[in-house]
Amino acid sequence: MHILIALLGILGAGAFWWYRLKYMGDAAGEVVDKIGQVRGSMRRSKLRKQASLSPLTAVNDPVVAAATIITAIATDDKPLTEARETALREAIAGLSDTPKADESVIYAKWAAAQIDDTNVVIDKLAPFLRDRLDPGEKEDFLVMTRGIVDAEPNDPPRLTQQNLRRLRQKLGLQID
Repeated sequence: MHILIALLGILGAGAFWWYRLKYMGDAAGEVVDKIGQVRGSMRRSKLRKQASLSPLTAVNDPVVAAATIITAIATDDKPLTEARETALREAIAGLSDTPKADESVIYAKWAAAQIDDTNVVIDKLAPFLRDRLDPGEKEDFLVMTRGIVDAEPNDPPRLTQQNLRRLRQKLGLQID
């Protein structure tokens, strides 16, 4: 009889520990699932951020980069006016042939419309230009940008000075 009670005790203890281990395994599985959900959420957030910047990451031509920066500054809080677009086309045409200039302006308008924050455009594209322009060309680029923004003198974008200052800084030029 005492052997039977011992066997029932061992079976009971085994069932108890089996149940506890199963419960702990389920709890560990839930923790792993939550960690996976958090990692997935972080990955999706990173992808959304990259997707929002994708028009800028695709830029590999200094003319397109310049047109995009100028368009972003000129349309900071306003639509691109006819006068500014004409000034932009003329300025970009002076840098490259006409078909490439037209393509650059079209891409710049699209990319600037995709990204609401002008600072993001400046932060992403100015280092690209900084590495490819000499100091004189950088100054010419700033003058060109200012001229295009001033093509509509009665309707300047709200943060023009701040954006031009940030551009100057990101191009590696001395800030006044």
